[in-house]
Amino acid sequence: MVCRDLKPVFEKLSRDFAISRSSDIKTKQSSTERFFVSPASPTFNKSYAAFLFDMDGTILNSTVAAERVWSKWAEAQGLDVAAFMPTMHGVRAIDTIRRLGLPGVDPEVEAAKITEDEINDVEGVMALPGAAAFLESLPPEKWAIVTSSPLELAKRRLAAAGIPLPRTLVTAEDVKIGKPNPDCYLLGARMLGVDASDCLVFEDAIAGILAGDAAKADIMVITATHKHPVETVHATLADYENVTLQIDAAGRLLVIRNG
Repeated sequence: MVCRDLKPVFEKLSRDFAISRSSDIKTKQSSTERFFVSPASPTFNKSYAAFLFDMDGTILNSTVAAERVWSKWAEAQGLDVAAFMPTMHGVRAIDTIRRLGLPGVDPEVEAAKITEDEINDVEGVMALPGAAAFLESLPPEKWAIVTSSPLELAKRRLAAAGIPLPRTLVTAEDVKIGKPNPDCYLLGARMLGVDASDCLVFEDAIAGILAGDAAKADIMVITATHKHPVETVHATLADYENVTLQIDAAGRLLVIRNG
């Protein structure tokens, strides 16, 4: 059973970061409330200087492996595993543990242990349909992976999924504050030599969507690993099988729906 004083923590984290709890998701950004709704998005057929991709849940599926590791850790801490699990997706391990405020628990030490366990367990990690081919079609200087995973874990999961390391990779160690803070996406854009506002961010989790929003980038929500339909103000893709890359005369990138 979860400790009584941790219930508000779980409730807040679930509200802020669980993308699969319902189709009536409400999030907060810049102290204002907004609901995700379903409009026509201009993101398709719009050109961008570069693409920025989250990793887990966006270009590869590591859910089963991650949940194996995290559920064991949560159970060892005496937490309500079912309540806790939705709160750990899309954010750095150290931030997840730090928010819990568990007495006698060193977030850095525990995050390091969890990362080591995740590095050792990549069974079932696989690329999302069409992701490898779509990434391969991109000019290497015009895209980056921006992930909450530490570097060694990112390398391990990408290898397990058969996705080559990109030329530009932003990981947990590269920023002081993780998603939903926008620093990671701002850094990724800067490393590519472009403005974040001229980028398309591919994301699956609320924390990352908020980070991309705060960086003033456009967002493409990838829904392959979502357990329930999600309504969003942003464009959505189930995966990459029915889209292609187009590069215009100015070298700018467009996502084109097939058919």
